[in-house]
Amino acid sequence: MGRIRKRLTPILPGPANCRTMDPVTIWLLPSETLTLAHGEIHIWRVLLDHPPVLLGLLSTYLSAEEAARAERFVFTHDKNHFIVRRGMLRVIVGRYLGMPPRSLLIEKGPYEKPCVSAISGKPPLHFNLSHSHGLALYAFALHGRVGIDLEMLRPEFATREVAEQFFSPTEQGELFCLPPESRIQGFFNCWTRKEAYVKATGKGLTVPLDSFDVSLTPGCPPTLRVADSDLWSVFSFCPAPGYAAAAIVEGKGLNSRFYDWDSRGCPSFS
Repeated sequence: MGRIRKRLTPILPGPANCRTMDPVTIWLLPSETLTLAHGEIHIWRVLLDHPPVLLGLLSTYLSAEEAARAERFVFTHDKNHFIVRRGMLRVIVGRYLGMPPRSLLIEKGPYEKPCVSAISGKPPLHFNLSHSHGLALYAFALHGRVGIDLEMLRPEFATREVAEQFFSPTEQGELFCLPPESRIQGFFNCWTRKEAYVKATGKGLTVPLDSFDVSLTPGCPPTLRVADSDLWSVFSFCPAPGYAAAAIVEGKGLNSRFYDWDSRGCPSFS
């Protein structure tokens, strides 16, 4: 994968701004010291398949409730992926807050959105996570709500019937005007941006997906058209071949950093 970092800044929509290819996203290995500044969004990518030694370590970071949830999975690979997702969430949050992973109290907000319990002397940390088919993404920001969504490009899901059920009339018109070879990417551009927004608000699917608009044409800048759109920045990127992802964060003029957690090449997180 290329090593050119992508600066994700919203641009006004319009055919003249469309590109034939999206910029390449560069995933950096994190350093020993990790700082999240105001005006930044950090996005982490984590592969969910790992050897037993790492699974064993991450499982020791889980709370009793998380460990019980892990045991309820029927299939071993689903259990292991859950352990990695939750364990790595604790690892990364702990890195930002300077705390051991197992000491964190991760709670659920009013609409089931995970959050870190307020800690005296620590800055407020907003985060969100998403996973799909062996890959997980995490987004972090200070003093601003954030939502992220990740999807594998699945042609069997990207149907006209699904679009008509969940997309707004404006989005349907944009999608169905795309050439056939661009429609699957356009579908998942739309889906991930909409999911990221409703997750960022903290209200989840109590916000109808067809009650607001996002842009979706591949190669065009991502935009959000909703009553409070002036509060948010939209980030859209390809996290790996065959996937689509989007993050939406409260605030404007934000810088982005992308981190790739690799157990073979990253510093110890224990």
